[in-house]
Formats: sequence, structure tokens, C-alpha cells
Amino acid sequence: MLKAECTLYFCEVSFENDFFSVLKQPQFNFEEMALHLFRRQAQKVEVYQHFLYLLKINAEEIVALEQIPFMPVSFFKTHKIIALGADDSFCFTSSTTTGGIPSKHYVPDLGWYEWSFKNGFNYFYNHYRDYCVLGLLPNYLEREGSSLVYMVKQFIDESKYPESNFYLHDFKALSKQLHENEKKKIPSLLLGVTYALLDFAQQFPMPLKNTIVMETGGMKGKRRELLRSEVHEILKQSFSLTTIHSEYGMTELLSQAYSTGNGIFECPPWMRVLAADLNDARTILPKEKAGSLNLIDLANINSCAFLATDDLGVVHSDNSFEVIGRKDHSDIRGCGLMYSAI
Repeated sequence: MLKAECTLYFCEVSFENDFFSVLKQPQFNFEEMALHLFRRQAQKVEVYQHFLYLLKINAEEIVALEQIPFMPVSFFKTHKIIALGADDSFCFTSSTTTGGIPSKHYVPDLGWYEWSFKNGFNYFYNHYRDYCVLGLLPNYLEREGSSLVYMVKQFIDESKYPESNFYLHDFKALSKQLHENEKKKIPSLLLGVTYALLDFAQQFPMPLKNTIVMETGGMKGKRRELLRSEVHEILKQSFSLTTIHSEYGMTELLSQAYSTGNGIFECPPWMRVLAADLNDARTILPKEKAGSLNLIDLANINSCAFLATDDLGVVHSDNSFEVIGRKDHSDIRGCGLMYSAI
């Protein structure tokens, strides 16, 4: 789509439908859409509006992607981030360490989240329905409000394989199902929180030829923190695999990035990552320079699409990225990944 073709008049009544109609196109001008959403959220999301006011930012003077101020993701723990007039009856909540404050992400229309995670997965893999989906997410299943569980449940419910299921702590049943799937050559997706995958790999190692093993991160004090490369080496050896896949997501987003190996993540077309200078959050760094990761998620229409994370990383020339650490004193995110300090 040419830039002129994606310039739409977004009337207030049908903004969401008009906006998503553009995101659903094979191509669109990301910067133009991001700037349009930025100006709307500067008016409609009170917390973000006040954040811009304190920074003395005039939204109308922002004319480039790199000029957009990114709101700290921690605001979702302390403030209600939602557009004026949007339905606040449903929200996703993050997991926390003991005594921690959970993030709350209000989602007025779950249909937009479903569109994002289904199309995001399909963008990088075969259709999610074509996998036998095996979810190993014990700590997420043991609480309410997990956006990750909501996503995986949709994959399980809509899979063409009735064997798709969640597994809490029954590693023996999971092992049996994987053996059966391998014997029948059923394409499978074993998607699990990292500490549970490590425990399962230790107790039930097996060669997997028809299964994608995907870690979603998360140690939550169950094990000592490991580098992703260490985790992947353990899992590769246990399952006789050459690569381990990863999902990068968080409660505050409605989109996910995926890595098909080596910890290099790619975003769907409606999501982008920028690296900011650690000493000057308003300065966006050139590609291949390590900094603090800022996320743009255009699916976050009714909260905030421009988030400054606590992750440290590098954005590559092709817009892929990798996470290399965490900021000092930041919480270990339950749905994030495990990192040591740089």
C-alpha cells in the first residue's frame, strides 16, 4: 500500500474499526499509523496525556517516530491506563513476585487481542490450528487474568487436534502425549514457561523431530536465573533439537514477537522495537547499538501503544532484536525472559 493510500479519516465513532482495517492490509505505512495513534492517545489516554504534559511535549509537534515519548511500562502497575470512554470491565493482570504489584491492562474488546495474537503467530509459523498445542504453564494456570493463558487456550480450543491440552504438573501425561504425537508424526507445539520446561526436560528427556519447543520465559524464583543461551542448550540436549523457539510478550502488550532460534526476535508488521540511550530516554539509538528497549504495539489502541520497558537489548538493521539484560533493580517479569546483568 502506498503512503497516500493508507491516509484515512478516522472518525471518532468508528476509530477502532477504521484503524484495524488498515492494520489488516498486506502493507501499510507504520510510521504514519503510529503518529496518528500517538496523537489520539495524547488526547484520549489521561495518564499518557499527563506524562506528556510533565515532559512539556506538544503532541502536534511530534512528526517522526523517533520523537514519540515512550511511557514507562511500570505505569501499568500504579495507574489505570485506558482511553476515555472505553469499557473498563475486563483487564489482564501480570504475575508478580511475593508482595509485588501486578500490572493491569484494560482491554475493551478481546476480539482485537485475538486478532493480534492469532495473526501474529500465523505470520511466523504455519496456522496455529495445524499444531497439536501442548501448554506447560503451571504458574499462569494457577492464577486468574493471564493474557498468555488466554492466548494458549484459544490455540488449544481451535486446534484441529483434539489431543491439544494444558498440563499443570503432570509431566508423565505430557511425556506420553509427546511420544504418541512423535510416533504419529503429528506437528506439535510445546509452549511452556521456562522453569517448567527445564524441569520436564530433566525428568523426561526424549528426541523430538515433529515438535517445536517454545519457551515463554519466567523463572519466578523456581530456579537460579539463567542466560537464555544456557536454557536453550539444556533444552536442545534434552530433546535432541537444533533450535529452541521463544515468545516475547507481556501483559501490557496485545502483540507478541517470536524467535525461531538464537534469541533473535522478529515482530509482526504492527509492532516495532527501538533502542533508547540509557542516559537519555528521549534519544533513540542507531541500529546495532545496545540500549533500553522501547516497544510500539499498534494493537494497543485503547491503552498506550508506546512503552519503555525494563529490558536492555539491541535492534538490528532488519528491525529484529535481541534482549541482553535487565535494568538494575527492575523486577523479573513473570511473562518475560531470564537475563543476567550485562
